[in-house]
Amino acid sequence: MKVKRFFAADMRQAMKLVREELGADASIIGNRRVVGGVELTAAVDYEAPRLTPPTPGLSQELKKTQERIVNARAELEAGDRIAEQPSVNRQLFGETMRKAVQDGSPVARELLDRLNSEIAYPAPEAPRAKPAPQQTQAEPENSSGLSAMRDEIAGLREMLEAQLGSMAWGQVNQQRPQQASLWRRLTQLGLPAELSQKLLQLVADEKNTRQAWRMLLAHLAHSIPVMREELIDQGGVVALVGPTGAGKTTTLGKLAARYVLKHGSQHVALVTMDTYRIGAHEQLRTLGRILNVPVRVVDEQNSLADVLQEFSGKRLVLVDSAGLQAQDPHLHGQLNQLAALGHRVSKLLVLAATSQYQVLKAAYHTYKVCGLSGCVLTKVDEAATLGEALGLAMQQGLPVAYLADGQRIPDDIAKAVGHQLVSRAVSLAGNEAPADQAMADVFAGILHTQRAS
Repeated sequence: MKVKRFFAADMRQAMKLVREELGADASIIGNRRVVGGVELTAAVDYEAPRLTPPTPGLSQELKKTQERIVNARAELEAGDRIAEQPSVNRQLFGETMRKAVQDGSPVARELLDRLNSEIAYPAPEAPRAKPAPQQTQAEPENSSGLSAMRDEIAGLREMLEAQLGSMAWGQVNQQRPQQASLWRRLTQLGLPAELSQKLLQLVADEKNTRQAWRMLLAHLAHSIPVMREELIDQGGVVALVGPTGAGKTTTLGKLAARYVLKHGSQHVALVTMDTYRIGAHEQLRTLGRILNVPVRVVDEQNSLADVLQEFSGKRLVLVDSAGLQAQDPHLHGQLNQLAALGHRVSKLLVLAATSQYQVLKAAYHTYKVCGLSGCVLTKVDEAATLGEALGLAMQQGLPVAYLADGQRIPDDIAKAVGHQLVSRAVSLAGNEAPADQAMADVFAGILHTQRAS
């Protein structure tokens, strides 16, 4: 038997190391949390090949893991109950008990001694009573023990999810190879797992893989929300919001130049709310001089409502906001100003396609309070995949207005069209299919999401 210890930052990475080193037949014989992550002890009877489909050894280990979780939970609940119950009922100490002790009853004497040695818990009627020193020492020990047990349960749950994810992917890959192939291709696009699962249900009855893939792309193109009309042609006030470095100022310059080339410079104005970044308003003033359009700065003396009132005669007013941290009070002040204007201002969330899905989702939840009208996807030329951004737009019902794929003003921006977005996503995905371990992690993530919800 070969026994080896593995160290990793979390349980999922540790399980990945075990499978890569010892194979799918390895048995987990111990796990514990250490400084910097977790430690797994695994054993295998022979050098097992790296197999993706589930094996009898893995099923047996899964049952062991489930039993350990059940036992740990039972111990945790039992510990809570024991900690809550006094060792002796205080109602025993009354006149009858005193009389029995005076009469020399050994049972009464034993109960009285146990009561006197009992840990003094504060009574509900006397909240100011101070506990005995023994309780002060016992509580941290009980608390640390329960905390360690909860951590153990969390680690076992994470390991169980990783094992179930591997088994689920192995079954799909072995029993439904066509669906497994489509799963790989959708994951390769960068789409969220939950969205891929819903799309695959739409083509479950199609037997031809190539035709099923065409149908998937058609459903995807139809599901992406896009703005039917171009915002700058409609006119009004358009504000660009989003995190730092997303490309708000560059996008604003592209939209302004696009409008000037089409309608002239006399009916457009630029406004900036960014007084925090060094040289931010100077960058916009330079653009205004080039395009021959007026530029105003929102500051302590000039509110956003006052500046917009000054430009009430303009057909199009483009507003640039500052990119700040989500906890920054100045950001909340900006968003409140924009939200107070209601539908008078169209707010576009600028998202960098190079960002991870969780980063994009966090940005959406930060800026949605101002009332978003749509989004602009930037840095598409630098992105490895486009599915994360498209998945967010689909899941949140956020229409895509523009697609920006470069720094040139005003060339590198185009109105968003559903089938063109899908074609761009496919072209970015490349030909390298996700590995089995990556797909197992996808299925484990689905199980984790289902449990959390």
